[in-house]
Amino acid sequence: MKTMLVALSLCLSMCVCLAVAAAADGKELYAKCQGCHGADGAKTPMGVGKPLKGMSEADAAKALAGYKTATYGGEKKAIMESQAKGLSDEDMKALAKYISTL
Repeated sequence: MKTMLVALSLCLSMCVCLAVAAAADGKELYAKCQGCHGADGAKTPMGVGKPLKGMSEADAAKALAGYKTATYGGEKKAIMESQAKGLSDEDMKALAKYISTL
């Protein structure tokens, strides 16, 4: 019985570790954004819009969600819509959190 409890504990620990490892990494996700937005988010993408630097987490999350559903954006929104479509809700949360640190 003791061996069974130890094995179950180890299995549970491994599941928790795998879940943490699989969590989205905002910094890693942002690497794909740097070409247009700059490494520090200060660049105005394609000469339109506003820089990401200084944007709050809530505003970044709202923008990403809007791009994903095609309900947000201006003149060049099709580019961001295509980028956001591949993001999961977890990805968008992690990315918004990272953007707020720029």
